[in-house]
Amino acid sequence: MPGFFFSHNNMTELNGKEDCKLAEGKVHKKKQKAFGADLKSYLKCMVPHIESGIKSSNSKNVMLSAEEVIQWSQSLEKLLASQSGQGVFREFLKSEFSEENIEFWLACEDYKKTKSDHLHGKAERIYEEFVQSDAIKQINIDYQMREATARKAQDPTHSSFDEAQKTVYVLMERDSDSYPRFLKSKSYLNLLNQLQTNTSK
Repeated sequence: MPGFFFSHNNMTELNGKEDCKLAEGKVHKKKQKAFGADLKSYLKCMVPHIESGIKSSNSKNVMLSAEEVIQWSQSLEKLLASQSGQGVFREFLKSEFSEENIEFWLACEDYKKTKSDHLHGKAERIYEEFVQSDAIKQINIDYQMREATARKAQDPTHSSFDEAQKTVYVLMERDSDSYPRFLKSKSYLNLLNQLQTNTSK
């Protein structure tokens, strides 16, 4: 099934109209049915407020299809299971100045993969950036959970931030409407429409 072929190794920026033409599928490489573009450039053309796209994966290239993007609408879990989905959702939240929740959630996912001898340093950074009362990117959790998380961070284990992470997940999914708003946003709908248009060609 045709899709968009996003290269993560070649991050060279294209200029002006040529960049947008590539993002719209008007410029094609010979012997390629898939549309080749840097996702960062594509998103900047399709959704002007998005300035950075998706984190590089371990693989050389990522094929993003309409089917995958449709799956993002099935649940927040499926959206966050996709590295591409994480990137687009994160940039949408940045455009609304509310990226602290997704950044905290991603930091917790990374924290759980940390080697035991590095837990103290990471726990301290997460606490200072997201949890403490004067944190720059303070997450919206109540006083009791903030205090409980602070105690756990002082003697960290891999599950120290689990409860706070679950609370933030629910906030993104339902309480703050971040996820429902994303599904109605131009960021999501333009990307899906362009992928579906490319698939039908």
